[in-house]
This record gives sequence, structure tokens and C-alpha cells, in this order.
Amino acid sequence: MSYPISLLITALLIYIVGAFVSLLSSRNEQLAINISGVTGIIGGALGIIACAPVLMSSNAVIDVFQTPFEFARFSIRIDGLAAFMVCVISLLVVVSALYSFSYVQEYKGKGAGYMGFFMNLFIASMIALVVCDNAFYFLVFFEMMSLASYFLVLTEQDDDAVNAGLLYFFIAHAGSVLIMIAFFIFYTESGSFEFEAFRQTKLSQPLAFTVFMLAFLGFGAKAGMIPLHGWLPKAHPAAPSHASALMSGVMVKIGIFGIIKVGIDLLGADNLWFGVIVLGFGAVSSVLGVLYALAEHDIKKLLAYHTVENVGIIMMGVGVGMIGIALKQPVLAVVGLLGGLYHLLNHAVFKGLLFLGAGSVMYRLHTKDMDLMGGLGKLMPYTAFCFLIGTMAISALPPFNGFVSEWFTYQSLFSLSLEQNIVLKLAGPIAIVMLALTGALAALCFVKVYGISFGGMPRSEKAAQAREVPKPMVVSMALLALCCLLLGLGASVVTPIIARIATALSALPAFPLAENSIVVSSPQPYTALSTPMLTIMLIAFFLLPFAYYALTGKGRLADRPKGNPWACGYAYEADMAASAGSFTRPLRMMFKPLYTLRRTLDPAPLGQKGIDAVIRASGKLEPVWEEKLTMPIAHVIPKLAAKLQWLQSGDFRVYCVYFVLALVVLLFTTALV
Repeated sequence: MSYPISLLITALLIYIVGAFVSLLSSRNEQLAINISGVTGIIGGALGIIACAPVLMSSNAVIDVFQTPFEFARFSIRIDGLAAFMVCVISLLVVVSALYSFSYVQEYKGKGAGYMGFFMNLFIASMIALVVCDNAFYFLVFFEMMSLASYFLVLTEQDDDAVNAGLLYFFIAHAGSVLIMIAFFIFYTESGSFEFEAFRQTKLSQPLAFTVFMLAFLGFGAKAGMIPLHGWLPKAHPAAPSHASALMSGVMVKIGIFGIIKVGIDLLGADNLWFGVIVLGFGAVSSVLGVLYALAEHDIKKLLAYHTVENVGIIMMGVGVGMIGIALKQPVLAVVGLLGGLYHLLNHAVFKGLLFLGAGSVMYRLHTKDMDLMGGLGKLMPYTAFCFLIGTMAISALPPFNGFVSEWFTYQSLFSLSLEQNIVLKLAGPIAIVMLALTGALAALCFVKVYGISFGGMPRSEKAAQAREVPKPMVVSMALLALCCLLLGLGASVVTPIIARIATALSALPAFPLAENSIVVSSPQPYTALSTPMLTIMLIAFFLLPFAYYALTGKGRLADRPKGNPWACGYAYEADMAASAGSFTRPLRMMFKPLYTLRRTLDPAPLGQKGIDAVIRASGKLEPVWEEKLTMPIAHVIPKLAAKLQWLQSGDFRVYCVYFVLALVVLLFTTALV
């Protein structure tokens, strides 16, 4: 067994041990919290250590273990993509585990031990899923992941959590069925459940397209793409915030991983329409996701809709990459996949940071309503600063990480626009416009979020009494905020690593994309980006006004007196401040048809109608069943028992006769046979 695989199996065993120890310690909830947090940190660290060498070299490590099932060997394959996914998951696991030491104190008395059990199983199933190389075990771990996350959604055990969990359960398992059918088609053609056999099997074009669409819809439901997103803005806010960070930051990426796995790794992405479909769904998801986020007052629900938006951006990059593979165009293939995978990593970091920041606010205020916040920038300065970095990163502002990955995605779309195919020539500019609109609306949305939540005056008594969260929570947010900065400034270091994964997936010639502190989007002639230089220019831009003021400030009037804002002669009232609803009301009026479409696409009302219909039908069927079948049987049995009671005389000699008769009948029957 190779070193990376043995270390990764050790990490998986640590998660499993942590899960069951947390469960057994459920009566001592503080011990369960500590055990779950420690195993998360150790397991996450081992996962990064195990996969970092593979990530740096992109040389696949493979091992096969025999199992009791002859049809399914347990095959482990850690290639560049799997190592990348393990590192992304493990990074967020370490930070979330550290955060949980203080945050989960709020859940004492609500089953903190059970939470640790499901959290560790959830993490272990995700790690095992991305490295297994067998369809049977892939589906097993996919189900484990869905079930563990389902129970995390139910943590609060209120009506909203139960309804959200039920919707998530149905959509997740509907997606699982589609994926299962796709793998079964592969199995019938290859005669094996091994992914290696799938890779060697050449499907006909109609069959390959069918397999891709089944897998795309199944994994797309897990990713939360529109129109299969209805569960996401309900389930993610219902879960505890450190679980929401993992669900939104990495679990939805399993859907992206699955699309890449089936579309590129197993099918070879040799059909141009694979990429066009992924690109189209991604563009629509990005725009509608951010529009729906703008209308929200619930801070966690708003962040969940931004997951839909960012999944769309990732899909745009992956779609361009798949188009490049089909056309044998290295620039399109590598830069598109680079943009998608880079944004996958970046989104995990800044969305994890934002969910942890939202959890910190809820930890003090016990509300998700932004209209009951306000003024938290002064009362919770560390949380406010880290959250601000997260908002700038998700808004793709330089020099943070979101800017770099979206820059690569833009460059891939510009290259797509130069293709001669009329479909691609139209798709490129349309996608560019939709990505630009997404970026602008995302920036507007997070101006609202930060301004309403952390700026102004407190809008509730709890907001006025808020104070900073405990140190483990602050350190966790600070680590992710630092990652947002480093992944932006260190783009020239990160880009070659992810580019090697993209090159290996595309099986096309490699070309350099980074040199010194500069990243490029194509061979000569190229567009270049230097995030360190951009950072220096931005700092200079902000310092110049202060320098000018320092040099010319003598003789100026003293600062104006501070007090309540001027309100046209009226006494200032808190209600005069902008609210989460009033801030975006013009946009909600402008895009009213699209908000109507959200209600139309939401499967929850239709599912609820189906459940209500089943309940009504059951209510009508139950009396009929009882009157026509159950009660007649209930009346006959006592009568029959009374008639047979004469056999029970109480005489021991009679019972001996029964035994003799039974033996005679048995011997007679045996003789006849």
C-alpha cells in the first residue's frame, strides 16, 4: 500500500472513530464536542498531508482491495483531481472543526453528541467518495453523504428544519437514482463496476449523451444548479453554521466533481454539446442565483443563494473546458477548467468564511434576520473585518482570490468568442455579459449585507448588546480570511498546480500559464495579470488621498461636530435607516418576472401538494381497510379460538396422544415422499 493511500485511510479511520466516540459520549456533551473537534482537525491535517504530494506531481496513486463482493473490489485512485478535492475538503474541515469548539456550545441539550457523529460520517463519506474508483462504492458513499447531511439539516428539529430536510431528502435521492441509472448503463456495456473499465468502454453517441444527461441532472441536483436548486436555500440555513460551511463550501462541489468525473474522465467529453449544456446551465444559475439572493432578509438564506450563483460560475468554466476538449483546443480546455477548478477552491474558502461569519453573528444575536442587526462593526470588530474580506472576495474584488478565478473564466469566454462555430461565437459574448451582470449584482448584494448587518446603528436590543465571539471562532475566520488574500496574491504559485490537473483531464499539450509573479491566459500573444503589482497600485491609490490631506491639511476647518444625521429638520429615528428590503426594492421591481419564475421553479409546493394528497388518500383508505378487512378478521378469530378450545382439556394424557398422532403423521408423510 502506498504512503498517500495508507495515510488517507488512517484519516478515514480517525473520522469513523471520532463519529462513534462522539455518539457514545452523547450524555457528556462537552466531551463529545471536544472529541468531534479534535478528530476533525487531525483527520483534515492528515488528508492534506496525504494528498499534497499527489497534487504537486499529478501522478495518480492506485490501490485495489479485495472485498466479500466479487462484483465490486474496493479500488482507490488518488489522481490530481481527487487529491485537489481532498485538500479542499480537508482545509475547510480543519477550520470548521476549530470553530466548533465554541460554536457547538450553543447546541448543548440539543444532541451535540449526535451532531458530532453525523458530522464525522459526513466528512468521511465525502473523502471516500472522491477517491474511490468503483461505481458501486461511489453510490454507497454518495448515499452516506446525503443521509449524514440530511440529519445535520434536522438538528434544530423545528418545522422549518423538518420541511427543509424532507425536500433535500427527496431531491438528493432523485438525483441518486439518475446517477445509478447512468452507472448501470456503463455496467451493461463494460461488464464491470470499475471506473477503469468505464474509461476503456466506448459508448455510441446516443448512449453516451443519455449517460451524460442522466449524470448531469443527478449531480446538478446535488450541486444546486437552477432549476434543481429548490432544496439548497432551505437546507443550508437550517443546518448549524459550521455544517452549512461544509455543505455550501464543499458538499455541493461533489456535484461539480461528478459532472467532471462522468463528462470528462469517463466519457472523454468528445461531444461538443456536453460543454455547451454545462455552460448554459451555469450562466443561468449564476444570474438567477444572485438575483434571488438580493431579495433575501435571512443572512444564511442569502448566502445559500450565492452558492447557486457561484456554482453557476464554476460550471461556466467547466463548460468552456469541455468545449475545448471536444474541439482539441488546449487554450479553451486548460484555461476553462483552470478557471472552474480555481473558483471551486476559492468559493470553498470565501463561502466557508461567510457562513462562519454569519454563524458568529447568530451566536450573539440568535437571529438570521438582517433587519434586526446593525452596528455590529463596532461591537464585533474581528468578525466584521473577516466578514468584510469575505464579501470582497465573493464580489471578485482584487487582490482577493475570487478576482483571479473569475479573471481566468473571463479569459476562457473571450477565447470561446473567437471560435468559428456560430453557436460558440454567440455563446461566448452572452456568457460574458451574464458573468459581468452576476459580478455587479453580487457586489451590490454584499454592500447591502455588510451595510445593513455591520454598519449604521443597532436595530434591536440584542444587536446593541452584542460582543465579540470566543477566540476559536475568531481564529477560524481569520485563517480563511488569510487564505482569501494568499490565494489572490499567490496566483502565480497556485495556477501551475491547478493547470496540471486541467491538462491531465484534457489530455492535451501543456503550456505555461505563470512566470514569476505574473499569470497569463494563453501562449503568445497573451493577456497577463500580476496580483502583487495590482495590490501595490491599489494601496497607493488609497494612500494618496491621505498623503494629500497630510500635506495640505494645515489651516483647514476642524472636524464637524458628530451627532445624529440630519433628517430634513425632523428628529432622526432608527426606522429612517435603509433596511434589507428597501435597499433592493428597485431591483426587485425591475426583475419581477424572474422572481415570479423562482416560485414557478420551486419544487417544494408541488412536493407538499403530493404529500398532502397521500395523507388525504391514506385518511380515506384507512377506515375502509379497517372496516372491510381488519374488523372482520378481529371478529372471526375469537369465535375460531372458542371452537378450538375443546382441544385444550388440561389432561396430560391427552397431550401425549397429540404427540403420538403428530409423529405418526410425520412418519407417514416421510414414507410417501
